[in-house]
Amino acid sequence: MNAVAPKISFVSLGCPKALVDSERIITSLRSEGYELSKSHAGSDLVIVNTCGFLDSAKAESLEAIGAAMSENGKVIVTGCMGAEPEQIRDRFPNLLAITGPQAYESVVSAVHQALPPRHDPFVDLVPDQGIKLTPRHYAYLKISEGCNNRCSFCIIPKLRGDLVSRPIGEVLREAEKLVKAGVKELLVISQDTSAYGLDIKYQPSLWQDREVRTRFFELARELGQMGVWVRMHYVYPYPHVDEVIPLMQEGLILPYLDIPFQHASPNVLKAMKRPAHQDKTLDRLRKWREICPDLAIRSTFIVGFPGETEEDFQFLLDWLKDARLERVGAFKYEPVKGAPANDLGLPLVPEEEKEARWHRFMKAQAEISTRIVRNRVGKRIPVIIDEAGPTVAKGRSKWDAPEIDGNVYVSSRRPLRPGDIVSVKIERADAYDLHGVAV
Repeated sequence: MNAVAPKISFVSLGCPKALVDSERIITSLRSEGYELSKSHAGSDLVIVNTCGFLDSAKAESLEAIGAAMSENGKVIVTGCMGAEPEQIRDRFPNLLAITGPQAYESVVSAVHQALPPRHDPFVDLVPDQGIKLTPRHYAYLKISEGCNNRCSFCIIPKLRGDLVSRPIGEVLREAEKLVKAGVKELLVISQDTSAYGLDIKYQPSLWQDREVRTRFFELARELGQMGVWVRMHYVYPYPHVDEVIPLMQEGLILPYLDIPFQHASPNVLKAMKRPAHQDKTLDRLRKWREICPDLAIRSTFIVGFPGETEEDFQFLLDWLKDARLERVGAFKYEPVKGAPANDLGLPLVPEEEKEARWHRFMKAQAEISTRIVRNRVGKRIPVIIDEAGPTVAKGRSKWDAPEIDGNVYVSSRRPLRPGDIVSVKIERADAYDLHGVAV
């Protein structure tokens, strides 16, 4: 009963989907009495949840493993890089174990083998919603694993398999627990959110004594009735996404869609094998904004994809000006080992040209974003507070997701706490952020 609980240091790398995997592993371990430590040194072992999507992400993962081995020596590796363990074993032959993505049981089993749990019924308790690595007021809600798309630049299906949707009743029960625990914002994530339920033919699931279909629209509608902010990420623009826009206008879910367009040129999109690309995307965006004028679209793009010509890139810049997307990020193309894009036989874009196009792209988008955010000046908007401060707190508008979009800096005479949703009068704006006063 008085034995010291075994301590584990945890490193979580990669996207929010990997973060949810980390939360599930930690929840399982905490329920068995393991303690978490912020330091590798002094811990009984280290778990590193890796990212293996890009070479730069793999390098970061290998660096994290190396640091854990240097500072501790007892290391278990999991995550996307674990799907191809040879490259890790070659560099670090003395690891305790390597498991693949979504292999929660394998990770816990490896911990048990290296560091058996010490059961104590008085401390082996976890909150009903599990252990979260995000701040208390927001949480990621993962609705599915894997992906059915076969984009030529991506190896996610190879790492994580085809689409596997969670039954909607299970997802909604998790969301309900999070809300009861104080979460004010749910960020819905997956590899392909709008394909939710396709693999199980939108099978109904029991929720609050009634059947609800496992489908994108029904998910948005039900989450929208929980009284918290609901933000949709990784939404491919399939036709049925149109059904969700009125829910945004009604205020049930946030007027925000994260749509990974990746490019606009038909030639590049064809080479990328992108799903749901169509010539009428701009028309759909206009119709969405007619229904919900407050709608903000976030997207990511790749510049310098093999075969991208100056004409293709200029087409993208012109499309960007017409689309007027509120939040945009861009990446310079990186070849990923095992991705079909490596075998397309298309001419590679020189690194210096990729760099030049990236700067041109970001400059064009900064001008668009600046015009959009300046239109917020003088208006009162709701803001969720992320960080308190003596006189100025940092928060986000309904058009901004944490860590990837802009911030709202809020001056206030009264103390503001993380999770507070306050009305803010916007006084000024820069390219991406807003500044205002709580009213």
